[in-house]
Amino acid sequence: MEIINFVLQLLKDPLAALSQFIAEHGTLTYALLFLIVFVETGLIVMPLLPGDSLLFAVGVLASTTGKIELTFVIPLLIAAALLGDNVNYFVGKFFSDFIKSKEKILFLKRSHIEETEAFYEKHGGQAVIMARFVPIVRTVAPFVAGAGSMTYSKYITFCILGAILWVTGITSLGYFLGTNDWVKHNFEKVVLGIVAVSVLPMIIGFAKAKFSK
Repeated sequence: MEIINFVLQLLKDPLAALSQFIAEHGTLTYALLFLIVFVETGLIVMPLLPGDSLLFAVGVLASTTGKIELTFVIPLLIAAALLGDNVNYFVGKFFSDFIKSKEKILFLKRSHIEETEAFYEKHGGQAVIMARFVPIVRTVAPFVAGAGSMTYSKYITFCILGAILWVTGITSLGYFLGTNDWVKHNFEKVVLGIVAVSVLPMIIGFAKAKFSK
């Protein structure tokens, strides 16, 4: 029950949740951050964990408290994202034939894989990078890439680039804006703004698909 409460608090206010965890557990925070990023990117059944807002909060805490070392946490979370992506990709690859033989498994339809394959075919490796910045999509995309026709050699190159841009970019943004008084007093609004910007490409793509029909 305590874990559930912590996850809910993390979703609601990652800055407050992480601040409390640091106060109680110190350097174990690094292990927690690694685990969260790995689970969000590596387990297709856990797409709702905070990603962008978590990274932003890490940057804010690094700049305002000094209790998180930026030069250590960025490589650590890049590694977590890459490990999660690779697990997700190879799980998708392993279950590829089974998935394609079914019309629907859980929330994943065969049509979703076919549409994503077409999207990868059209946009190439850029699609892997773009998916990294969209909540939920970044969890599903590696799995679908593995279940689809994208080769690992092509996938991993853009996967690495996407992980570096995502972790470094958003964490650094939090670091440089963390000392801003408005950001500190309106963190929830900033988080909502980050989420809104992150899901905007998905909304635009959905709208285009609807209007094109």
